Amino acid sequence: MNDVLVLDRAATTAALDPCRLMAAVSDALVAVARDAVSAPPRIAAFAPGGLLGAMPGYVPGLGLAAKLVSVFADPAHPGRSTHRGIVALFDPEDGRPLAVMDAEPVTAWRTAAAATHSALALARPGPVVVVGTGAQARAQVSLLAALRPAEPVTVAGRDPDAARALAALHPAGRSAEGIEAAVRGAATVYCCTGATRPVLRRAWLAPGTHVSSVGGSHGPELDDDTIRDAALFTEWPGAATTPPPSGAHELQGLPGGRRAVLLGSVLSGEAPGRTAPDRLTVFKSTGHAALDVAAAHVVHRTATRRGTDEPPH
Repeated sequence: MNDVLVLDRAATTAALDPCRLMAAVSDALVAVARDAVSAPPRIAAFAPGGLLGAMPGYVPGLGLAAKLVSVFADPAHPGRSTHRGIVALFDPEDGRPLAVMDAEPVTAWRTAAAATHSALALARPGPVVVVGTGAQARAQVSLLAALRPAEPVTVAGRDPDAARALAALHPAGRSAEGIEAAVRGAATVYCCTGATRPVLRRAWLAPGTHVSSVGGSHGPELDDDTIRDAALFTEWPGAATTPPPSGAHELQGLPGGRRAVLLGSVLSGEAPGRTAPDRLTVFKSTGHAALDVAAAHVVHRTATRRGTDEPPH
């Protein structure tokens, strides 16, 4: 075990190279869509104050990893929860443990990468809004700043001071006074909250808006009318066919055999994305072990090759 790389939060975050992460997450999403991933259903042990979940997965070409994550209420921030844990990466050929890293940045950044891929594939050009001011919103703004620093981003949330602080992380960031005012003129909305009830309303969304909803683990982040009117996209089929917290609150009991399209199928060109300029599109993320494998692969690769001349892919 002496050769296992151990990375704390700062080291894990520093090794999440944005370009490599986007490439690896795309590969993982496509592998999920092609049913090439081995990832059993999530399991959890429940304690009085929260739960401990386990998410193992294998993705061809990226590796074998498992995440242990605790989800507990955050007393310092009512209405929010903490997601703390570790991700262990193993050699898929002989089973040797290779690295242990902090799960919080892995989870936040791989989720932001999937949400960003959905927007790149499905959104029309126009203003970008991030709703939320917590850890996931921070990762989303930071990733957008790294990938597209010149593209303006507006941050909206319940706390104006927190929104201003988060917007300052982006070279072209600004904050809005309220969520409704911000999203009414948006082409892309990243919804990154710890909502227990909808924070986004269909009436606020202009024709052709794309929504990447990655929050709502404890309740619906989007209202029923938004889901009703939108073309739906997910990371994996279970987002709509399994109950929360594995599946999405918003996608339970879709009527009339309605189904969501897998984002990986859109990225691979095997399924259509946006079919009309004025069609509302929604990517509803619930997370998937394959994305943790992708991020862990990037962290290990970057951390062990830092200082070489190899460029990011």
